[in-house]
Amino acid sequence: MRVALVHYWLVGMRGGEKVLEALCELFPDADIFTLVVDRDAISETISRHRIETSFLQKIGGRRHYKKLLPLMPLALEMFDLSAYDLVVSSEAGPAKGIIPRPDALHVCYCHSPMRYIWDLAPEYQREAGRLAGAALRLAGPRLRQWDVTTAARVDRFIANSAFVARRIEKYYRRESTVIHPPVDLSRFAIRSPGDAYLCAGQITPYKKIELAVEAFTRMERPLVVVGDGVSNRLRALAGPGIRFTGPVDDAEMAGWLARCRALVFPGVEDFGIVPLEAMASGRPVIACGRGGALETVVPGVTGVHFVEQTVASLADAVQRFELIEPRLDPRRIRAHAERFSRQRFLNELRDFFDRELGRTGVRAVA
Repeated sequence: MRVALVHYWLVGMRGGEKVLEALCELFPDADIFTLVVDRDAISETISRHRIETSFLQKIGGRRHYKKLLPLMPLALEMFDLSAYDLVVSSEAGPAKGIIPRPDALHVCYCHSPMRYIWDLAPEYQREAGRLAGAALRLAGPRLRQWDVTTAARVDRFIANSAFVARRIEKYYRRESTVIHPPVDLSRFAIRSPGDAYLCAGQITPYKKIELAVEAFTRMERPLVVVGDGVSNRLRALAGPGIRFTGPVDDAEMAGWLARCRALVFPGVEDFGIVPLEAMASGRPVIACGRGGALETVVPGVTGVHFVEQTVASLADAVQRFELIEPRLDPRRIRAHAERFSRQRFLNELRDFFDRELGRTGVRAVA
């Protein structure tokens, strides 16, 4: 059985790339197809595989891939996958739009339908600026049409959360199997926490980091913001108790997670790995009670939820958290995170592929 793994782009090691690593472990001889790759930014596990890129790599796509969205459908459809019996696409940007062989099995692991052309399109257009925003508005209808059409090229969908499964059903009218992404528990350990709260992750509009900055400035509580993309506007909102670290490596991130009083997670995420990484460190989470956080943060056990994405609602959640904080057990929080382990993920993926490949008559996963 020849296997192709298709990933949208390989320019870092975030949640989607951790899933790709697990797929590489399940299919050690698979070839990888991706729009663009930065080989200095990916893991050794992924680098060991043969990686084929699209023509976008040759026209500056490694650095400017986000600006080349209108060309991505063409780039994906130019990949020749005629030699592969199983194609597994990893989708958050476009990936499932490849053209598999008619008798091949195409499974799409969907981290999210493309946010910037679906439910979050207006927000991305506002943040992109006048020219880029106008380009997104013009390209949006054709990209949505292509995105829906390419869903028909997928035989089976895997969703990374029940929240994403509902979005797949809404936009593509397709059912999916939920398999939550893995958390690398070995990177995290329980330590003595400090006094500062933490926001962590790449700073993009939908993560709503500004809510945390404004709320903690008003409450005069210390907050550390870890991640790339801090704007001048965000800095202007910050009081003296807010610290911006910029991007950090994995070891530094693990340290910040272990030492924080609690992780603050104000965005609506499709799943959200960072809250589970905090919980693997024994630290509680204050999360917006929508999206993937409903599947990972247990109120009163591993943290608290707040309903509205407003400064007042977040501030109220912080106060509620501080009332129950003495009752939260770091070992119990860590035990909850262990339910999302890498081994659990591999076992569920292996069972899924054994079942689906068995139905097609193709040799199952070794």
